[in-house]
Amino acid sequence: MQRLEISTDVYLPPEDVYEFLLDFPRYARYSKYLDRVEQYGDGDPGTEYDLVFSWWKLSYTARSAVTDVEPPWRIDWETVKDIDANGYWRVETADEQVDDDTEPACEVFFIVEFDTSTATRDAFTLPRLISFDAILDRVIPKIQTEGRRVVERVVADLEGKERDVELRVHETPSL
Repeated sequence: MQRLEISTDVYLPPEDVYEFLLDFPRYARYSKYLDRVEQYGDGDPGTEYDLVFSWWKLSYTARSAVTDVEPPWRIDWETVKDIDANGYWRVETADEQVDDDTEPACEVFFIVEFDTSTATRDAFTLPRLISFDAILDRVIPKIQTEGRRVVERVVADLEGKERDVELRVHETPSL
């Protein structure tokens, strides 16, 4: 398993952050490679999402499902086809407040674990003569880069303005 964990501070109450993160279809606005998100359900556990990705000459639709929620602290999800992956958004009350002590702050974590050995060539439409392993070697760094990009853009959208976002990244190549 590979793991990517990214966290940062957001200057809003946990309830506002949580409600924002529940809106999975919005994520297509934050990712360079996520074209659209189709939702099947009301966002509660059991709701499934098709995440339609494209990169280079590849396109892929990941099917994920919300597995558990703990408002306003956590949203768990997992993929339900083609690759073993799961993750969650976690919101924690931050110890520090904004400089003037008028705005609440929380720390937001994005965690994803995935097992690349469960991905198979059959799940993707690849150009002829292209090695699946070579593609996989290129996709993993893109996932890590996109995780960072998504968190930065989520913070800007949540707070209503761009700012320098300190991302704390913890990557584990294999578990």
